[in-house]
Formats: sequence, structure tokens, C-alpha cells
Amino acid sequence: MGADSRPLGVRAGGGGRGAAGPRTSSRALQPPLPPLSFLFLLLAAPGARAAGYETCPAVHPDMLNVHLVAHTHDDVGWLKTVDQYFYGLYNDVQHAGVQYILDSVISSLLVEPTRRFIYVEIAFFSRWWHQQTNATQEVVRDLVRQGRLEFANGGWVMNDEAATHYGAIIDQMTLGLRFLENTFGKDGRPRVAWHIDPFGHSREQASLFAQMGFDGFFFGRLDYQDKQLRKEKLEMEQVWRASASLKPPVADLFTSVLPNMYNPPENLCWDTLCADKPFVEDRRSPEYNAEELVSYFLQLATAQGQHYRTNHTIMTMGSDFQYENANMWFRNLDRLIQLVNAQQANGSRVNVLYSTPACYLWELNKANLTWSVKQDDFFPYADGPHQFWTGYFSSRPALKRYERLSYNFLQVCNQLEALAGPAANVGPYGSGDSAPLNEAMAVLQHHDAVSGTSRQHVADDYARQLAAGWGPCEVLLSNALARLSGFKENFTYCRNLNISVCPLSQTAKNVVTLPSSDGQELLFPASVPALGFSTYSVSQVPGRRPYAHRPQPRSPWTWSGDLTIQNEHIRARFDPVTGLLVEVENLDQNLLLPVRQAFYWYNASVGNNLSTQVSGAYIFRPSRQEPWMVSHWAQTRLVKTRLVQEVHQNFSAWCSQVVRLYRGQWHLELEWTVGPIPVGDGWGKEIISRFDTALETKGLFYTDSNGREILERRRDYRPTWKLNQTEAVAGNYYPVNSRIYIRDGTMQLTVLTDRSQGGSSLKDGSMELMVHRKLLKDDSRGVGEALLEDGPGRWVRGRHLVLLDKARTAASGHRLQAEKEVLAPQVVLAPGGGAPYGLKVAPRKQFSGLRRELPPAIHLLTLARWDQTTLLLRLEHQFAVGEDSGNLTSPVTLDLRDLFSAFTVTGLQETTLTANQLRASASRLKWTPETGPTPPPAPAGLDPAAITLQPMEIRTFLASVQWEAHG
Repeated sequence: MGADSRPLGVRAGGGGRGAAGPRTSSRALQPPLPPLSFLFLLLAAPGARAAGYETCPAVHPDMLNVHLVAHTHDDVGWLKTVDQYFYGLYNDVQHAGVQYILDSVISSLLVEPTRRFIYVEIAFFSRWWHQQTNATQEVVRDLVRQGRLEFANGGWVMNDEAATHYGAIIDQMTLGLRFLENTFGKDGRPRVAWHIDPFGHSREQASLFAQMGFDGFFFGRLDYQDKQLRKEKLEMEQVWRASASLKPPVADLFTSVLPNMYNPPENLCWDTLCADKPFVEDRRSPEYNAEELVSYFLQLATAQGQHYRTNHTIMTMGSDFQYENANMWFRNLDRLIQLVNAQQANGSRVNVLYSTPACYLWELNKANLTWSVKQDDFFPYADGPHQFWTGYFSSRPALKRYERLSYNFLQVCNQLEALAGPAANVGPYGSGDSAPLNEAMAVLQHHDAVSGTSRQHVADDYARQLAAGWGPCEVLLSNALARLSGFKENFTYCRNLNISVCPLSQTAKNVVTLPSSDGQELLFPASVPALGFSTYSVSQVPGRRPYAHRPQPRSPWTWSGDLTIQNEHIRARFDPVTGLLVEVENLDQNLLLPVRQAFYWYNASVGNNLSTQVSGAYIFRPSRQEPWMVSHWAQTRLVKTRLVQEVHQNFSAWCSQVVRLYRGQWHLELEWTVGPIPVGDGWGKEIISRFDTALETKGLFYTDSNGREILERRRDYRPTWKLNQTEAVAGNYYPVNSRIYIRDGTMQLTVLTDRSQGGSSLKDGSMELMVHRKLLKDDSRGVGEALLEDGPGRWVRGRHLVLLDKARTAASGHRLQAEKEVLAPQVVLAPGGGAPYGLKVAPRKQFSGLRRELPPAIHLLTLARWDQTTLLLRLEHQFAVGEDSGNLTSPVTLDLRDLFSAFTVTGLQETTLTANQLRASASRLKWTPETGPTPPPAPAGLDPAAITLQPMEIRTFLASVQWEAHG
């Protein structure tokens, strides 16, 4: 996606992604204003070792060193699809061909040995790599060994940080970094994280990067007010303390804000997509400009250096899909370096050099400074007073849900592949494979994919990739289920249902719902063992008709009776006149809270006298602070059966909801259906579900960070700088990946989501979540297309789970329920009567991959095949320090030796989070925060019989295994 300044040939807009227009050089150049044995190390124990930095160029310690970073930013889908970008198709839409960029860069690097280049998006690089000859591959390996081609970040994509779940982030980073490790060894391992384009930055992302072993983190976008203050206070670089639970420096990450987003400095873009003047050194030519350009650059470098604390500064020389003709760039950069450094003979104290982010970081580390510490995050992001990038938190909700469902299905696929062993990949149903879905899910984490900020045909292609990935996983599941159950059934996968193959690490108890062709549903209770499945047979009793409960609709003005649903734990009461939810009661804890829930819509701004900014795929800007109510009343139907009680609410032709309580359930389920949103009146609409209570919340509310740790939010406030609030609604919106809650001293009301959404608390006692949006204007951030979603995405159905608890014990409810929501059991159907899998195989109706359930605080985050004899295993403690009054926040010790029933662990190696470094040999650069030195704990040897996890800790292992004998 584009940065502040767009190259030629791309639709431009004002101020942010998609620029103010193409660059020209018509004005005078003006500088801008100034094996079963373990060595336990807490993550990335830092040290003074500089492995990977030996190839960095020499610098001048007594000069201002300007590190030029030649790079291209290649979106894995945005205005064009992934394939269209790679092959260079449809250049009338956007001139971009990644295969040609990589061809050209490699050729140009070979011309001059001082040239360097960084590359990021492994989804593209891996495809290009597999098309190269052995000779070309060897040339590239040599460039990597020399440090002249360096990989930054190294994920399959540069993922979004708002709408992504932490498990999916880890998976996509693991995929990319594993390719680099397998292809280039340690020479290809990135030392820095590089998120130059995502639209705001989450604290959990920084924590994950630190646990992956990165030495530093570079990004381009932050709030315009925040950036200005940081420049004045010389805090463009600092240590980000990214976890409140993990002991420093486990989640500490040195973080640098790039000075110019990720673009070249103005007037210094020498790409085919730019219009800036190249160096003309011939003094006889009327176009001679070398002296002027050198003078301009010296002033620019000096001004930029004033906002940073060392005698080093960094300049990004590249942008979106640049370097297709790399010679243009490198030839002019060669001249820039030569001519600027020649001025040192005349007293200049500026030294310019080809460099990389890692080499720049290495010089900062050697400065041995003490750095300020940040403990919150960088949301929300605004690039102007009325330009808050908070709309994309909710854009394309159907795609966001499909991505979350696919994450669930990928974990089922991975786990069954691990449990069944080779029989899952080749069996009676054909060849099964988890890789296509793994790669498709990785692509979906891109910052223009799950974010909902691509063009419509690109969003359709993202969905196509997911659908294509499900097929090979379904074959794998069939093979694995036949092997583990002992029956070869005609398995059917209903991709719109919940299922009975359980990816959970605790037993699941659910009500299975199966819709029928006549609109009725079959409900029955089911229990699924940990990491396993249960088989249930459903048949009609001869001579009896199915019982069907057919409730009658009741208009509000004719219904005067009690409108209540209740189970053993929860009671919910509705206003008999309006049909709206008005009260929730926790019967176990004797908590009663008036809660009014209804749907509203914001009228999307089309610009006003304050700003021309409109609401769009990225930007949320309502035309007024108060939303309109969809309806003040709902037509209701009451359903009560032995297993479930429901109130069906119909608010309008395009908005309805079922409020549901299953037997034994500790939460209230709100299943909403919205769409198609009517825009015939010419008004774009952004739909919210709002919960209003009398809780005295004092401006505070809480949201999760990528589904993991919780951050406190305060209305009209930022923890590290004084906010001038210019958009009272959009400026208070935050990403909600899995939950949002409000609390007073006694009670906590939590709402869990089934996908990423934007949310806020705009009044005390109130919280809202945006469920859908349909907009008639483009927001001028480069997409050039309104967010209309006239295809299947116009209808959206989702669920909000409402929990009412005592504040001091609420975490035990929302933590465990959020895990169940993300990894909900799935249903595989079969007509029955299958053939035995083998003569010696005893059939079974139930299976568990665990010999004993994991403790409630522990979650099996990853169980996946790594190679023919090895599994990737991640275990996590899913509670934070101090958030539960019981013992769920205490350290937990596990015995892994005989934990699994389907295989035996014969060897174990602990690694960093992405499994590309052994923990025992991993090290990170050490930084000194202003809070004082943070020496790592002494290494401790551990027995696999005693694997301890601290609160919020994730531990990653490569486990050599031997599968149980067939039978």
C-alpha cells in the first residue's frame, strides 16, 4: 500500500496511503524542516555478540553517517491480486511486476560490490526463487552471504497488526522464516522486524517479534501528533516494553520510527515510477544539477539527524513496487554517495553509505545509550486531524470471519496430521496436504487482506485462496479420521457448520446444531475429549415424526407477558414492549446488571467545512457523534426447549438477532444478522451493536491485543502524549480482536467477538462494536474504490458472547471462553455404514490425542508436522500476571514424556517462537532502558518431565516422535 507520496501511475489522494499527487522537481530544492536434555533460557537472552553483523559497512565515528536503505515495498495483494502483482499483469491499474523487480535488483547488485538491498515479502521471493536456475540461486546465496542482499522481517507477508490473531501471526512468520532458514541457513535470518506500512502497531506484535529473536523493529506509520512530539523530544527511537507479564527483557524490543514513512526524501526518487531529476554532472549541460542536489542532500541529512540521538540516521530509498529498473536507482545512488562524500575534503561532516536496517541498528547498539521506554501501543493511527484509520478494524466483516474460520480449520488439519502421522497424507481418500491452507492463511495476514483494505476483486481472490486451501485439508482430515476411528466413511464437510473434531486442549461440551432443508434445526448435546473427536449417530425413530417447535411472532404492542430466558447460570430479561434486552443476571454470583442492547448506525461523512475527508475502507469518520437507532423496537419470537431458550428479534428488513442461552452455558449468545445495508438514500452507513449500562467506568475500557494481552483504554487520552482530540468517535475507536470489556469496582461486562472488529466506550457504562459498513465514497488512500461489497459480503452473520462476572474473577471466564470461540469444535458428517479401515484396527467412537487433559491455564497453541519424523509443538500459558484471584495466573509445570497418546516423544529441542533458532544458542542485542539494566536470568537445565510455563509465556519445541503402531 502506498505511503505519503505516491509514484506516478498510481491513483493518488490526500495525505496518507495514496499521496497528494505525483512528485515533480519544478520548484527549487528546499530542505524540509528540521535431544531430551534442555537448556532453559528466557526468550532471546541478549548479549554482546554481533552474529550476522560482520558484513556491515565501515562508518566514520566522527561524522553524521547517513545509511541509505535500498528497498521495495511489495504488497501481497492490494489493487491487484497476488498473481497479478507477481507477473506484472494489468499495469494500467498499477505498474508493478515483482518478478522483474527481483531480476533487476540481482543484476544491479552484481555491478558494484558496495551496493546493498533488502527484501521482505517471502510470499513473492519464494515463488521467484523456485523459478531460478541453479546458477542464479548460487549467485543469490553468495549475495546473501556477503550481506549485500539482506532479508528484513522475513514473514510470508508483512502482516496487519489490528485485525490479526496472534496465532495466525506466528504461523505466517514461521512459514517465511523457515523458507529462509532452509534456503540460506543462518545467513538468511533477518535481524530486524520491518513493518513500514501497517496502519498502527500493536503491543502484542512487538512482544511476538521480541520472542522471535529480533534485535529491533522499524516502522513507518504513527499518529501525526505523536510523531511531531517524538521529533521534538528526540524519542523517535526507544525500547518498547511489550508485555506486562513477561519478565524484561523477554518482550523488550528496540523500536525505531523511520523519518519519512518508507519513501525516499522528497526530490530524491530515481525510479521509473517517479518524476525526480537524475544526477546531471556535466557542467556544460543546461540540465546540470549535481551541485544543487549535493547541497540539498547535505541540508536534508543535517535537518533529519537533529531528530535522532546518535550520529547515525537512516533514509529509505524506495517505495511501492520500485526497482523494476534497478539500474536507475543504483546509478543515481552511486553518484549521490560519491559526490556527497567528496565534500568531506571541503570540511563536510556527512558520510553517506549503502546500508541496511540491521547495520544501522548495530551502530545504534554500539552507542551504548540509555533509551526511554514505551509500554502501551500505537493505536489508533491518524495522519491528520480528521483522518483516523479506524474504519479498517471492521471493513469486510465476512472476509474477516472467513479468515478466522480458516485459522480454526487449519489447526484441526495440522493437529490431525500430527496425530495420524504419514497415514494422514496418503490414504484411502487420496493425498492430503496442510501446506496450501497454511500458505493461503499466511497471505490473508497481509496488511491489505484481513484488514479489508484491498479492491473488491482482490478480496474475492483472497477468499478463493482460502477455499482452495480447504480442499487438500479435507482430504487429509478424511485420511486421518479413518485411520484414528477405524472406519472409512463417506465424510462430508459442511463449511458453514460447527463440527465434532475438537482442536481444543480441554474437553469441549457443546450443543451441536444441524440445519435442515425445511428451515428446522436438530439440536443435541455433545461432549468431545481433549484434542480428539466423538462420533454420534442420528436416526429417526420408526413410526414417530420429529418434534418441531414453531414459535409465533409477537408484536411489541400486543405482548405484555414476561419476556425472559434463563438457564442454570444466566437470566436475561427483555422489555415486553420494545423487545430489547434490558437486564442480565449472573445467578451463580448473584449479580444483576441493567443492560440495554440495540443496533445503531453512523451516517458516513462525505466531508464538511472542517475537512473533505470521508469514511472509507481505511478511514472511519461519522458525520455526527450520535448514531441513529436502527429501530426503537423489535418484533420478537420466544423459543424455549430443553436444550436452548431464544428470543428472536427482528429490527428491520436488514437487521435481526437471536439472543440465545444453551443449557449449562455461562454466557449469553447474541447472533446478529446484518445486511444488505440500504444506501438508496445516498447515505453510507456504519452499523454498531451497543451495550448501555449504569456501570461507573470513569472513562476506562479494555481491549485485547491480537487476542492475547489486555490493554487499558481511556476515552480522549493517550498514555504518552497529550491528545488534541478532533474526532470524538473515530478517535476513540480501537481494534477488538477477541474481546472488549468495561468494569467498575465490583462487576465486569465482557463481550467476546467471533472476528476482528472496531470498538469503543464513548460514554461511561457503554461499549459498542462495529459489525458492518457500506460506504459510497473512496477515502483517498489509494484504493480508488468505495467499500460497497455488493457480492456475498453484503450479508453478514456473527456472534457476540456476553459475560457478566465479578471483576476480580472475570478473567477466568473470558480467557477460557475466548479460546473456545477461536478453536470451536467442528462437525464432519457421514451417512454411516462405512467399511473397516483395516482388519486389525479396532473401531472407536471416541479418541483423544492426550493421555490427560492440560491444566485450564495451559493451551496447546501449535501441534503440527515439521518433517517426516518431527513435530512442531507450542505450549502457552494463557493468563496474565495478577488478572485472576485464583491460581490460574500461577506458573504451571507439565510432564511432556507421556502426554500424547498417538505418538511417543523421543527427542526434544527448544527453539525461539518461530522455530528458526535453537533457544540455547539464540542471542539478541542488549539495550539499556531508562528503567535500568535488565540482565537475563541464568540459564536453567530442565527435564522434559518438568516443563514450566510462566504467565503469558509461549514455549516452542521441535519434537522427534515415533507414532504408535497401526492397530
